[in-house]
Amino acid sequence: MTTDKLPKIGILTVSDRASRGEYEDRSGPAIEQVLREFISTPCTYEIRVVPDEIPLIVEAIRGFAREGAGLICTTGSTGPSPRDVMPEAMERVCDKMLPGFGELMRKVSLEEVPTAILSRQTAGVVDESLVVNLPGKPASVRVCLNAVFPAVPYCIDLIGGPWIDGNDDVVQVFRPKKK
Repeated sequence: MTTDKLPKIGILTVSDRASRGEYEDRSGPAIEQVLREFISTPCTYEIRVVPDEIPLIVEAIRGFAREGAGLICTTGSTGPSPRDVMPEAMERVCDKMLPGFGELMRKVSLEEVPTAILSRQTAGVVDESLVVNLPGKPASVRVCLNAVFPAVPYCIDLIGGPWIDGNDDVVQVFRPKKK
């Protein structure tokens, strides 16, 4: 099997400072690490870093979607500060919004930190790609993916994306039983 036939996972870090090289992006690699544990299907992974600018975020997400990424995970820019613009970018780029993802991620995050209520994480669909906004803190990435990943492969199925199997030893993916 050639790598151009493998499902693609796009990872987008949104950070002014990381995009300028002022510090190392740790959240993008944390997402890749967790997804490699959760997904048993061989996939290709690509991490991109952009500043907190709506047009650049929108173009990066559209780029991943055009390239056939069935899953696009973003990290950063979901808070209430003036430079946090991920939800606004999602509204511009997504065909459909899936607010249940953000609701569940906030719920599980609130069990660990009271400021999780400030997060504006969400998810949505761009063409045949599922876009999930994850926190900017690497430790929180795992907490949120633990909560929402069981629904991710089936959501990708429903929107016509590539087949992705979960690693049953790590996470229980939900798919309806065939009759």
